Amino acid sequence: MQAQTAELIANSHKFALQISNLIVSYAISTIGAIIILCIGWLIAGIAYRWTRRSLTSFKRFDKTLIGFLSAAVRYAILIIVLVMVLGQFGIQTASILAALGAIGLAIGLALQGTLQNIAAGIMLLLLRPFKVGEFITAGSITGTIEEIGLFATEMKTYDGLYIMAPNSSLWNTPVINFSRLKMRMHDFKIGIGYEDNIQEAMRILKTIVTEQKEVLSEPEPVLFVAELAESAVIICCRYWIGIDDYWSVVRHTTAQAKTAFDKAGINIPYPQVTTHINKTDKI
Repeated sequence: MQAQTAELIANSHKFALQISNLIVSYAISTIGAIIILCIGWLIAGIAYRWTRRSLTSFKRFDKTLIGFLSAAVRYAILIIVLVMVLGQFGIQTASILAALGAIGLAIGLALQGTLQNIAAGIMLLLLRPFKVGEFITAGSITGTIEEIGLFATEMKTYDGLYIMAPNSSLWNTPVINFSRLKMRMHDFKIGIGYEDNIQEAMRILKTIVTEQKEVLSEPEPVLFVAELAESAVIICCRYWIGIDDYWSVVRHTTAQAKTAFDKAGINIPYPQVTTHINKTDKI
């Protein structure tokens, strides 16, 4: 009986010693984890602010992209800190990284289209083929850029319709930007009758164009006969305009050419067929 009691007391002391050692060990691990978590959180915040401040100094960086990259740096550091904290409690970090990789792969496969739009959005924000306020055509989409997001780009058409285009569709399509360059050429073509004076028609067109202050003097306007069509001689007047005045100048030139040609008696023919009847003498 005394032997059993002594054995029970010894086992109790042994169990108590193991519990105390376990508590001390986990207490140290917990304190270390808290310290790592606090330091990591502080470093993540500093890295976030530093990245944001550094990218803001570059004028070509879009605000949306600055926020995305800054947040990505912050969360990357927090993930590393979380792995280190779990490692304090004896959890194998290799298995954690493998699990995170598997989760990332599963999310990537599930959100393949979304991630493609994000990647395209980042490239659009970096390379900037267009920016807010510019008028573009991309495939069948035409409109003014309202906002460039990470997933989609918002646009407004000339007739006031709203378009949300996925970034991947804009990235994989040739983009025509009508607003990027400072000036734009206009080929104004107009037909006159074969019986009309070509030099007079050219003189009138050149006067109409050069009298408009929005038309650039350099490069100088050029006039030439572009084509001898079936029903008309096609005259081309090639001149350059500031991009902001393009459409107003084009409309004014078109209207003034018709008015001036009518006043000068120069015909603007339309497709027509001339029939000649040969008269024969009666027998």
